Amino acid sequence: MGTYLYAITAAGHPLRLSGISGVGEPAAQLRTVRTKDLCAVVSDAPPQLRAKRRDVAAHQDVQDRLLADGAALPMRFGLVGTDDAQVATVLEQDRDSYLQRLEEVDGCREYHLKVARDEDDLLREIMRESAEVRRLNDRTRENPGAYDDKVALGELISQEVEARHERARSDIVARLAGTAVRTADVEPTKRHFLSVSFLVEREKAASFSEAVHEEAGQRGDTYDFSLHGPLPPYSFV
Repeated sequence: MGTYLYAITAAGHPLRLSGISGVGEPAAQLRTVRTKDLCAVVSDAPPQLRAKRRDVAAHQDVQDRLLADGAALPMRFGLVGTDDAQVATVLEQDRDSYLQRLEEVDGCREYHLKVARDEDDLLREIMRESAEVRRLNDRTRENPGAYDDKVALGELISQEVEARHERARSDIVARLAGTAVRTADVEPTKRHFLSVSFLVEREKAASFSEAVHEEAGQRGDTYDFSLHGPLPPYSFV
C-alpha cells in the first residue's frame, strides 16, 4: 500500500491534526512517523491515487494546519514511500538538511510571480530601437524573395526578444528580492517570460505585495503581472 507523505516538521511541532483527514476515498487517517528530532505527517497511500480536487484539497489542508502552528516542509502531492520504516530511515539520514530547511522557512510563505509582455508592444520597441532590424525589414519588404534576409531578420528579432526579456527578468527580480528571504526560478510558460517564487516572511508579506504592485504600475499596461500566494514553500524544500 505504501506510506503517503504530507509534510515534515521538527519533533516539537504541536501537530494539531484533529478534525482533518488525508487523501483517498474513504479519507485516510493521519498519523506520524517520528525520530528524535523530526516528524513526518503521513497516512496510508490509497491505491491508484490521482490529483482529484478532493485529494489535492485534503493534501493542502494538512499542510495549512501544520504551517499555522510552526515551520513545516510541505511535500509535493503524490509522494509515497515504501512504508513507515523507510520514511523514518530517510528522516534520520537527511536529518541535518531537513533541520536546516525548517529553520530557513520558519515564519515564511511562498509567493509565485509570473510576468508576460504584450508581443506587439515588444516588437514595436525592437523596431524603433534597432537600426539593423529596420534595415532588414525594409529589404524584405522591398524584395519578398530575399530568403537570407528573412532568415537573418527572424534570428535578429528572436535574439532581441530574448535579450530584452532577460533584462526585464533580472531587473524585476532585483527590485523585489530585497523584501524576500530567497528566490527560486520556476520554468517559464510559453506566455510568461518570468516565472519565479519568493520566500517571504509573514510580517513582510504586505510590503512584498505592495512592491509587486508598484513594479507592475511602473511598467504599464503592456506588462501582465500575476501574483499567487501565500502558498506553502514548495519551491524551497
